[in-house]
Amino acid sequence: MGRVTTRVRINRYRDGFDCVAPDTVVVEEPLEIRINNKPVAITMRTPGADIELAQGFLLAEGIIADRDDIAAIRYCDSRDAEGRNTYNVLTVELAAHIAPPQLALERNFYTSSSCGICGKASLDAIRQRTKYSPATDIATVSSHTVSTLPDALAAAQKVFATTGGLHAAGLFTTGGELLALREDVGRHNATDKLIGWSLEQNRIPLRGTIMLVSGRVSFELAQKAVMAGIPILAAVSAPTSLAIDLAEDTGLTLIGFLRGRAMNVYTHFSRIRLCE
Repeated sequence: MGRVTTRVRINRYRDGFDCVAPDTVVVEEPLEIRINNKPVAITMRTPGADIELAQGFLLAEGIIADRDDIAAIRYCDSRDAEGRNTYNVLTVELAAHIAPPQLALERNFYTSSSCGICGKASLDAIRQRTKYSPATDIATVSSHTVSTLPDALAAAQKVFATTGGLHAAGLFTTGGELLALREDVGRHNATDKLIGWSLEQNRIPLRGTIMLVSGRVSFELAQKAVMAGIPILAAVSAPTSLAIDLAEDTGLTLIGFLRGRAMNVYTHFSRIRLCE
């Protein structure tokens, strides 16, 4: 398994003085995801929880709906120049009842750590129809509980505390209990890892939960929440207009700028119980 962090030598400047010192930085490496040995995605990610990442990605893309849709998932033998396995290629064997996606070369999912899925032919190509619509979820949460989530997320970000270079996605109950947290150099990867964990735990659909992400909310992150059946998605930063549109259309409660007791609720405000 690849390293999550690595050590580098830097010149550190403080108060007019400089010195050579070690520094801990987050590792970023490519992961190729194959379906039945056919490459379908390349994403730049932080090594670790790769199987969760692949499973979450496939669910968010509508290729699978639960863990039983996967027959097997394993690393392929991929060697570097020194002959060491890089653990940077995964292959997924779909269950017999699941048809593999029909992907032309130009429609392959090439992703990066910053933007997530890019280059889709049209917006309609990434609007997936979920089996787990948030619109039917009756979960509610107090505004006080929501306000405590960013501190809980930050306290659990162990690698970020060391490197300052990772995004996080955390899954909470409506009572504020942290169920799981995943970190990655990419926001979308952290979310995929979290959803993949949920698949492994047989928790899909994620009824009665809140997902909190450490950055902004793009259309893609909102789509991932909808595909997993998450009713409430919150972020410490801003949502995009498309994320808001998708949340409104699908019954997802979308919260942005969650900082202390302040927050903006963009859609489906009825799930938030106001507290003094």
